[in-house]
Amino acid sequence: MSMRPFLAEEFVHLYGPGDHKVRSFFAPGRANLIGEHIDYNGGLVMPAAVTLGIRAACRLRSDHLIRLHSSEDLLAVEIDLDRPIEPDPVRGWGNYPAGVLRELLLQGVDLMGADVLFTTTLPQGAGLSSSAAMEVLTAFSFLALAEAPTSDLRAIALLCQKVENQFVGVNCGIMDQFAVALGKEDCALLLDCKSQDYHYVRVALNAHALVIMNTSSPRRLADSKYNKRRAECDAVLRLLGTDAPRNGLVHAAWRDVLSHVSDPVLRRRARHVISEQERVEQASRVLAAGDLPAFGRLLTESHASLRDDYEVTGLHLDAIVGAALQAPGCLGARMTGAGFGGCAIALVEQAQIPDFTASVRSAYLAATGLEPAFYATHAADGVHETIGEG
Repeated sequence: MSMRPFLAEEFVHLYGPGDHKVRSFFAPGRANLIGEHIDYNGGLVMPAAVTLGIRAACRLRSDHLIRLHSSEDLLAVEIDLDRPIEPDPVRGWGNYPAGVLRELLLQGVDLMGADVLFTTTLPQGAGLSSSAAMEVLTAFSFLALAEAPTSDLRAIALLCQKVENQFVGVNCGIMDQFAVALGKEDCALLLDCKSQDYHYVRVALNAHALVIMNTSSPRRLADSKYNKRRAECDAVLRLLGTDAPRNGLVHAAWRDVLSHVSDPVLRRRARHVISEQERVEQASRVLAAGDLPAFGRLLTESHASLRDDYEVTGLHLDAIVGAALQAPGCLGARMTGAGFGGCAIALVEQAQIPDFTASVRSAYLAATGLEPAFYATHAADGVHETIGEG
């Protein structure tokens, strides 16, 4: 079996022996390196798949029953492919794979029943796209089990975004599913969320690593503040009138904002959007040139803009980023995701990671009373079958 021994043992213990081969698949989480809160304003984002993620051990059955278990959750989910699949609150996390299975059936994929065991290294609720990873993993795995093509990763990403929007009911953009499906080792995606055009930017960290710092503070205000910020950006566009760009606020001229928008809060929101787009473009250039110190400075500038102009950071993210910037070996740090809890990222010299994490832990614990978690990672491949891994 091409999976880690403990997962193979847990699978057989759970489902018993079977006639079909057990296959293993993996989908990563994602961290947006830079470009925050500009996707809905027509901007470029730069996500990367990371080494943390969700693994699925799968074995075909001879009927049309899907049985799903997770090592991290006691809830067991059963889906009968011969019955209509509808959203069900009792199904909990199982609604993500259920929605994907429904969409695959609607697209004419000849699905068979299967036993599946999920296990994850992604911290829940931390903003690393565990939902997108679950969706993309399910789509890729069941296409492979059905011996259907899995090479059109863009189509898989779009299918999963549709599921999240229409079945799960979350109005997400395309970034998360694209990063999980199309991730590439040592590369980030420079993605235009409006046109869905993208290309890869090499992220050669060399003697450095990306350290994900989990504040251990759930993102309580993220949804309500997200909606308010979108409304504020729309208000800026209305005030710009005939000077409003058709392709999103990121393309507005700052001089036009100054001449049309008098409200200081709305000015700050626009300044973040316009300046963050510029930072993404600069980041793609400095990464292509291998200039990691310059990239680190852009990360730090991005956080300051999200804190002061967009006001979506909050106590915990500011505390952990502030501690990181004072810690040994750190070239730069910023929040990642919607804000108000969840995770931040830091660019850190690998040799300094033990001292870095000890320093940040101590300072953050003193400031918040919470125990943070750290994950050293790098830009990794997207969804794939784990033949020969583990």
